[in-house]
Order: sequence, then C-alpha cells, then structure tokens
Amino acid sequence: MTAPLPALTPEQVLVLPAMPSAKQAFAAMNISEGTGYALIRLNEFPIEVLEFGRAKRVRKTDLLAFLGLTHTAAAEVQSAAAANADGAPGVQPEAPSEQPAPTSASK
Repeated sequence: MTAPLPALTPEQVLVLPAMPSAKQAFAAMNISEGTGYALIRLNEFPIEVLEFGRAKRVRKTDLLAFLGLTHTAAAEVQSAAAANADGAPGVQPEAPSEQPAPTSASK
C-alpha cells in the first residue's frame, strides 16, 4: 500500500471545491491512495463517489458530513453572513443607483 497523502487540516477541507477529487478526499480522511481506491473498487468507500469518465469525485457536503465538519462549515457561513449583515459588500442600501450618461444616439 502507498503512504497516506499529507493530511488536510479542517480549514483546508473547508476550502475544497464543491466536488473534490477522490485524492483530495483521501487526504482529508488521512488514508492512502491505495486504500482509498481499494475501498472504491469494493464499493465500501464511506461516501458516494461520482465518476466523470476516469475522474472520480465526491460531494464536499458528503465529505464534510463524514468528517463531522458540517457544524464548522455552518458556523463559518453564519459568521460571514453576520459580518455582512448590511448587505452586499460595498453597497449602501439607500445609495442612488448609477445611471449611464446620455449619448447622442439616445437623444
């Protein structure tokens, strides 16, 4: 069996894309590629693996749930929402909207 990939920290797992690769999932779970692919072949990998041609991907939500990080992810979303409670960044609720300058074609 091959050695485990460098394990990912919870912070690194939280910033993975929505559909991380199987190798990224293995690193998040701190298992070797050999073990991970063997579990996939045996249909015993603990989360659903989606195949796109030869590429194997997992859903980030499934990975977070398996690792018990769903509460951490939810807390980060709530924290970001609270920090941005006034609306979109840089937008003031009562600010006038910009209008395009009239051109000679619009007269």
